[in-house]
Amino acid sequence: MLADLMARNRRWSDDRNAREPGYFRRLASQQRPEFFWIGCSDSRVPANVVAGLDPGEVFVHRNVANVVHSTDMNLLSALEFAVDALHIREIILCGHYGCGGVRAATEDLPHGLADHWLEPIRRLARAYTIDLSQIGTIEGRRDKLAELNVIEGVRRVAETPILQRAWQRGDDISIHGLVYGLKDGLLRDLDCTITKDHARFGGVT
Repeated sequence: MLADLMARNRRWSDDRNAREPGYFRRLASQQRPEFFWIGCSDSRVPANVVAGLDPGEVFVHRNVANVVHSTDMNLLSALEFAVDALHIREIILCGHYGCGGVRAATEDLPHGLADHWLEPIRRLARAYTIDLSQIGTIEGRRDKLAELNVIEGVRRVAETPILQRAWQRGDDISIHGLVYGLKDGLLRDLDCTITKDHARFGGVT
């Protein structure tokens, strides 16, 4: 399988160079992405592919169920680098329907360390018990919970000291919440964007 992967890489590299001579030299010389993408680790949701972007156009952090933990040093380090070093002004938090992490968070089964990681999603499920109970199917409830997880993640990113400092110094940064449909390949805007104009320092409105 590794040999096949290496052969595919070679074909991809040769094809890219044939279509755009010097592409990799240009890409290697600088990193200037327009977007910072916080997404799920699910192999079916590669950021640049679903967004129709080329390598180099999106800086990516992924984890199980795209959860934003306030103590996740990996995410926070990537966020700080995106904002302060790469000067990215568009942050996208993207979940997806049919998310295995969301499903695991709603199951009464042991999942090892994942149970600790997914605790914020279970907390959301408890907070929105009444709303979720009005959705007729378990799949529908889980998809709604995936949306709520994105909306909560957007709020949590906005509340980080990284974004608060950036907005205080006048950086025009927007945080958007999207959800991706595995069944149709479409991104949906959850209309929960937070910008400098909508934020208050020390928290968000």
